Amino acid sequence: MTCIIALFNQAGGVGKTTLTQNLGDRLKARGHHVLLVDLDPQASLTTFMGVAPDSLEKTPFDALVNEEPLFILKDVHGMDLAPANITLSAAEIQLVNLEFREARLKEALDPKRDDYDFILIDCPPSLGLLSYTSLVAATHVLIPIETHFKAFQGTNLLLQTVAKVRKRGNRSLQIAGFIPSRYAATNSQDRRTLQAIREQFGSIGTVYEPIPRLTAFADASEEQVPLAIYDPNNPALKVLDQLAVQMEKLNDSPAAPQE
Repeated sequence: MTCIIALFNQAGGVGKTTLTQNLGDRLKARGHHVLLVDLDPQASLTTFMGVAPDSLEKTPFDALVNEEPLFILKDVHGMDLAPANITLSAAEIQLVNLEFREARLKEALDPKRDDYDFILIDCPPSLGLLSYTSLVAATHVLIPIETHFKAFQGTNLLLQTVAKVRKRGNRSLQIAGFIPSRYAATNSQDRRTLQAIREQFGSIGTVYEPIPRLTAFADASEEQVPLAIYDPNNPALKVLDQLAVQMEKLNDSPAAPQE
């Protein structure tokens, strides 16, 4: 069964897009067929993958608003990509008045499921309709949390949104876990926040090994390639590979409880 994972956090700057790109790359390296879906009007994932947002004639806007087939670019660094640009910002406004708006991304992805082992959705940094449609379409939600006190604070609001979706929009949605991100082991606040994340959210879902704060991630993004291409020997790849192994186990986890 295809895993559709929404990477979701309403806060910006938590490394969500970097994680989407590099987790997809490590799953690809393990032999999986991977589709990345950029649902953020800022189009950072599209840019990080080396695609110019302004050059696009089609984006998820056309699937969500006009119910056209989802436009996909094939074999971008070994993965497929549904790219985005700023037109997606209009989709959130227009979807408000459309029928079955919450299910439109799910309907766009359904015909593609047999083509992929993993579909990773880079959600916008908001609790708006685009994020909601992503959670309705997903089988799992993966939550990056920056190991900084302020970033950690808003997670309960995010979990309330997930609970609302599980109650009505997608009863089978499972929490894949939490990814502490931008972690500096030498920083005492980061260490305290990591411990708080483990204590507060460990009973809700798996808290994975933290993604380190490295300039190599930013450098790879600037070069518009995954980290493994930019720096094949970077130690962070071991953490990402471990995470990819855990994602492979998601279909073996029990279904989400009904609320």
